[in-house]
Formats: sequence, structure tokens, C-alpha cells
Amino acid sequence: MNALESSSSDHDPPAGAGAGGGSGRGRELVYSGWVYHLGVNSIGYEYCHLRFLVLRGDYVAMYKRDPHDHPGINPIRKGVISHNLMVEELGRRKVNDGDVYVLRLYNRLDETKKGEIACASAGEARKWIEAFDQAKQQAESDLLRGNSRHRLNTETELNLEGHRPRVRRYAHGLRKLIRIGKGPEMLLRKSSEVRRNMQRSTNYEGDVGDAIEAHEWRCIHTLHGNRVFEDVSNTKAGKGILLKTVGVIDADVDTIFDLVLSLDKHMRYEWDTLTGDLEVVDSVDGHYDVVYGTFDPKRKHWWHSKKDFVFSRQWFRGQDGAYTILQLPVVHKKQPPRSGYQRIKINPSIWEIRRLNSSLSPIEKSLVTQILEIQCSSWDKWKRHYNADFGRSIPNALLCQVAGLREFFRANPSLTFDAPSTSASPSSSDAANVHTGFEDSEVHDEFYDAIANDNSLEDEDSDDDIEPPKAGKVRLKNVSWAIASLALKRSPASASVENAEFEANVPPISINLRQFHGSLHLGKGETDSNCWSSPSGQGFMIRGKNYLKDSSKVVGGDPLLKLIAVDWFKAENSIEKVALHPNCLVQSEAGRKLPFILVINLEIPAKPNYSLVLYYGAERPIKKESLLGRFIDGADVFRDARFKLIPSIIEGYWMVKRAVGTKACLLGRAVTCRYLRQDNFLEIDVDIGSSSVARSIMGLVLGYITSIVVDLAILVEAKEEDELPEYILGTVRLNRVRLDAAVPFS
Repeated sequence: MNALESSSSDHDPPAGAGAGGGSGRGRELVYSGWVYHLGVNSIGYEYCHLRFLVLRGDYVAMYKRDPHDHPGINPIRKGVISHNLMVEELGRRKVNDGDVYVLRLYNRLDETKKGEIACASAGEARKWIEAFDQAKQQAESDLLRGNSRHRLNTETELNLEGHRPRVRRYAHGLRKLIRIGKGPEMLLRKSSEVRRNMQRSTNYEGDVGDAIEAHEWRCIHTLHGNRVFEDVSNTKAGKGILLKTVGVIDADVDTIFDLVLSLDKHMRYEWDTLTGDLEVVDSVDGHYDVVYGTFDPKRKHWWHSKKDFVFSRQWFRGQDGAYTILQLPVVHKKQPPRSGYQRIKINPSIWEIRRLNSSLSPIEKSLVTQILEIQCSSWDKWKRHYNADFGRSIPNALLCQVAGLREFFRANPSLTFDAPSTSASPSSSDAANVHTGFEDSEVHDEFYDAIANDNSLEDEDSDDDIEPPKAGKVRLKNVSWAIASLALKRSPASASVENAEFEANVPPISINLRQFHGSLHLGKGETDSNCWSSPSGQGFMIRGKNYLKDSSKVVGGDPLLKLIAVDWFKAENSIEKVALHPNCLVQSEAGRKLPFILVINLEIPAKPNYSLVLYYGAERPIKKESLLGRFIDGADVFRDARFKLIPSIIEGYWMVKRAVGTKACLLGRAVTCRYLRQDNFLEIDVDIGSSSVARSIMGLVLGYITSIVVDLAILVEAKEEDELPEYILGTVRLNRVRLDAAVPFS
């Protein structure tokens, strides 16, 4: 029951969905599947009920049984998907002796409307996230068009908690569905089982480049058919030498991800030569745990003692569908040194699992990369005597894991892809609906949005031959091609952008930075620390004039707005509405004279909470009809769909750089953003803590913050022909900021 059946409906919504629901709707997709409904009942007991969920357009209904098998059954809950819906990925949780992946649904403006569902796998959770996102986009589109037809007869939004209202029949007319996951028997499986009939996804395309960091990778060895690369650059990005192995595996990213995280020793014995016996010591949250492992010396005769190890695992899924797993050696009080075992430290390593474009093959392919760090002295010794010494080392065993995964799936082809259980085939129009339902996101971009100084022109992550980019078009598989092709595409002239966004008949004012003071000082040079500066936009790739035609991107130009100050605050509770504070520079005499100020408040969850507040000033008034003008005075729905940030860590520990990446992020889609428009300013409060994935990454960044130099670019995403080429709204460089330098907000 895992077939992908494209469903489109031209008829009216089911009974009880409200009058006029079918008019002007076009062809709607219907998603359905078994999930767990999690919650707490009226007497305080936690429950976990198996439920069948149906999402049709922006309507959702929950059943006790499959309405296909039981026609006429009434739903136990139903509601409308609002444009204020937020879906938070809470990660893995132990339920009924098995691991499930939990999603939290809530209305960002009404905390009483919320609830949790759980899926059997990370892949099913991803598909439900995409389905809800499509429903949310439909609600946003209806709202922007002034269409109020998206209401049930009860005029209620979806609420999975609290009293269960009496609802009317909703199952009428359900025919072909996009099935997510399998039947209830699969939801009750043990966490160690790997799902069969994994559904191929057409909703995203993974990146094939490997140019997140400024490293020069050289292939030094082939290990069981996989290439092994060494970082031969002179940059000091870590504590030792970086090695990586890259392989193509005939399986989808979700199945590989679940297998890598699986603790079932019988399964791991088939592909993992090192960490066969594992157990969870501590589960920090749904994206972070601590694992204890042992190794039996009988399996490797050159290890003369029993060895054990403790390491942490931190994982998350990017907007492009790729998975990243960070593994670090740790010390944990629940697992002290064990008698008879030698405690060793597993090398810091990262798994990266990305989808490869395999449209010509019925089997989905994934690119799996494992990067690990080893000591320089040990590597020099092993490099001189590779076969004799390195082959018996722990790093070698780790690098062999990619080859083990590849052979495991070759030996178990049923785990990769099976034909659908039904023969329903989508029409061409239906297929188009499935493919283009998520065009607002960045998931189709084939290169990174922040340029890295990679000196290698080899695409080490692809088996295809490399071809130089064609003239007039930059569609890159490796960021190094961007550096080689800067002459082909240049950013638009600053003058033309300013004329399009600013009132041309108003003379610009001169912004004197000495009139504005923030708690974080402006850097005096590259060696200065705990400071900020404003770099140019040449380190970022943005949408070019022909982006809608050929997806080409260009090098960013100078920012449109000027960064005038940066505040670094701390407080026990989250900090909001900074611009209204009487001591804020926005309220100062100099601030009131500026035509416009954009305030970006990045709320960082920690103990205490921190806020990084960026102030950008405009030298002239903003045109009301321009893209920026529509963003400033537009609806929150429009702002959420356009507010974009691009990160780029210039200096820092290599694991942090890989975790943060350089992909653009629509912040309004990823986290909760609140907007305050008054007088001559717009403040955007970005609640990073509203996303468990963002919290997890930010926790990692805070651990290395004093050694990190990071660039950020703020943009209003261009989506229409007349909005292109894109421009950078503002930039900031944060140089080794100290946590203890934050000042109390009062």
C-alpha cells in the first residue's frame, strides 16, 4: 500500500466541506496514509492512536479506519489548513518499543490549535511535510487573491488537540490518492526494520556539488570501489587532516538514512565492520542522541584488546531533502570506562546523503559521502605505509562503511524500489502538478548560493564527465565552476537596482555611522574579533535576469541597504519588538531622520536567550510599487514567501561549516517570523527556536562561536519576471563573537 497514485479532482469537495469549494480550484492532489496521533487525554495520560490521515487541497480529515476500505465512514477530526500553519520536525522518538518520526503542527498565531502526529520513517515524515506545505501554499494563494472559500461549514482550522468535535461525513468522492507510507502493520514494526517499497520522490532534486568548504580534495586511493580523497589545501579549517570517501548507492536517501541510524546489530553486521554493537545511552532530543558501542577483537586479529567507545549523533534534513549526520566522540556520565575494555575515541565524522538525478533509471540513486578527521602525525605515518598500517586502523574501518552500504543494497535489491501495488498512472497534467507543487522553494537549485574558495575543478561527487558551462548560462555542479565563470555572469548594476527600488526624484542623504551605536562594535581590520563588518555581495550567488528560463545565477553586487549598527543582547526570555525600546537607535533623533530602517532580530535559543539585531538603513525613500516596497507594506503571507537568508562560514571548524552549509533558506518557511511595521521601520523577529532542526544547528554553532567568521546575506526573493535580476538587501560579517560580550536587554 505504498503506491504513488497521482490524484486530481475537478469535482466539488466532500460533503461538509462548505459551499462552492470546487469552483476555481482546478485539479487537486489528495494525500493519505497511516500515522500515529500523539497527545494527552483529559486525565493527563499520554496516548498514541493509529489513525488514517487524508489531506485534500487545504482540507484535512482524520479517520479511525481507511475510508477506501470502509466507504461512508465519518472522520473523527477535520479542519482547514491555514496560511499560519507551522510544521515542526521534532525528529525521532521512542513509541511502543519502536522509533517513529514526530511532526508538530501548530498555528503560529493561536497556540491552542496544535497537535502531533508520528510517521514510521523519516521519508514518510518528509512527504507529509511537503504535503502540508503545499496545502499551506494553497491557503496563502487563496488569501492573496482574496478568495475566502477555503472554509469548512464550522469555519474551524485544523486542531489535533483538545475536545474532539462532532464532524460530518468527509469520505465521499475519495478515489485515487497519493499514498504516504504503508499500512498499520508497518507502523508497528521494530525500529531496526528497513522498509520495503520505498516510494521514489519527485519533489526535490539534491545537490551534486561538494564545494561547501574551501578545501582542495585530491583522490589518493580507491577503497573497495569507492574513491578516497584527502584535503591537501593549506587552510587551517580543523584539528587535523580531512579524508572523505564518496560512493553512489542504489537506494533512496530516506532508506540509507534510516539504515545508518539503525542500532540493530544483525543489520549492521551486514555492512559495518566497526560499530556492530550499539546502544543508546541518552536521547537529548529528536535530532540528537549519545551512543555506546563495543568492538569484539575476534573479528580483527590485529586488535589485541576489547575496545569500546562513546559518541554523539546529531542529524537533520535540509530543505533540499539531503540528510546530514554529525558524529563526535564524547564523555558521558552514564557510560564510564568499562572493566576489560580499552576506551577509544571515534574520529569526528560526517555523513552526507543526497539524491542523485536518476530519471533514466527505475532505481533511485543517492550520493553518500563520509568525511572524517584524523591526526596529522598518524596520517603521515599511515600514508607512507598505507597497506600495512592504515588498513588495520579505525579510520580505515570508517571509510569502508560507504562501500559496505553499497554492497548491502546490491545484495538486498528489494529494499531499494518495488513496483507500485496498483497500476494507476498519472496523466501528464497530474504529473506536472506533482512536480511543480514546490517551485517556491530553493530545492531545484543545482549549486550553492554562497561561493567557496575551492581550487579544485574536479566534480568529485559525480560519475559524469565534466563539461565547462555554456556561454550565457551558469548551471553549476561545483562551486569552483562559479569562480571560473565569474566573467560570464555579473550582477546587475547598482544604479539600476537603486532606481527600481528607491524614489529617484528624492536626493539621497548621507548616513554617518558615528551617529549610530550598537552593543557590538564595528571591526577595524581582519584581525579584530568580537565585531561586525559589512562585506560586499560577491561571495553569494543570486538569481539572474534569465533565472526563470535557465535557472542561471549571478554573483551578488553591493547591498542595497547600509548596515549601520549591530546589537548583541541576552535575556532570560525571548526578545521581541526591539525597535520600540526607547533606547533603540531606531527611536533616536538620527534614526528618525532616516527614510527607512530594516531591523532583523535573530532570536537565538539558549540559556540565557540571545538576540543578534541587525540595523539596515536606506538613503532614500522606498518606492511603494517596488519589490522591497511590497515586502515592507505587504501581508505576512507575502513576506514569509520572500524573506531569504544565505549563510557562509568563512572561517571555522570544518564540521560546523558542513552543518551550516551555504544553501539559501526561506526563513518564513523554516521558522516563525513576526513582523512589526511602524513609522519608518520594519522589524522582523526571527524565532530560531521555533524549529528543532534550527535549534540543533544553532547549538552546534554556539559551541564554536568564538572561532567562527560567518557572512550572512539578506534578500527578498525574486519570483516574477519583472522582479529579476535579484539583488542583495544587506550583508553582515560576524567575526568571532563572544557569548559573554552580550549585554542585558532591558
